[in-house]
Amino acid sequence: MISPVQNIPPFAEGSKVINAIVDTPRGSANKFKLDEETGVFMLAGAMPAGVVFPFEFGYIPSTKAGDGDPLDLLILMDAPTFVGCLVHVRLIGVIEARQTEKGETTRNDRLIAVALKSRRHAHLHKLRDVPAQLLDEIEHFFISYNQIKGKKFKPTGRYGPKRALSLVEAAIQAEKKTQ
Repeated sequence: MISPVQNIPPFAEGSKVINAIVDTPRGSANKFKLDEETGVFMLAGAMPAGVVFPFEFGYIPSTKAGDGDPLDLLILMDAPTFVGCLVHVRLIGVIEARQTEKGETTRNDRLIAVALKSRRHAHLHKLRDVPAQLLDEIEHFFISYNQIKGKKFKPTGRYGPKRALSLVEAAIQAEKKTQ
C-alpha cells in the first residue's frame, strides 16, 4: 500500500521551500516511523525514562540518504505538532555524521531546518546563527540516542544551508534511481 505521504515531493510546488514530514514530535519519548508496507506510522522504539526528542524530528519525502532511508531532519519550531504532520521549512544547515552499527559505518547526516511558521526561530538563517550551546546539545542528543540503540553516531562537521541543499538534491537523484 502506498501512503499519500510517500507521494509528497521534497519541495513545495514551484519553490525552494522544503516539505518536511514529522515522524516524532518534540517532547516525545517514543520514536515513530512510516511503515512503507501499510502506509501508516508505527511505533519504532521507546526512549529510556527522562529522554525525549528536543525538537520535531522527521524526514524529507521522496529522498534517499546514504543509509537507505529518506533524509533526516530536525525542525526548529515553537511547539510540537503531531506524527505525520507536513511542515514547510527552510534549511539552515546540516550536521554531517557517520553512524556505526554492527561494525558497518554509513553516512547519516542530520539536516537542520526552521519551520516557516515559527516566530521564535524566524531569525535563524544559517547554522552559525544557532547558539553554539544549543548545537552542542543537539549533537549530544543524537550521540546519546544512537548509543542507547547500540549505535555510534559521530558528528564530522557543521555546515550551512548551501551544503544542506546540495545533500537534498543528491538524495532526490538517489531516490529517482531506485524507482
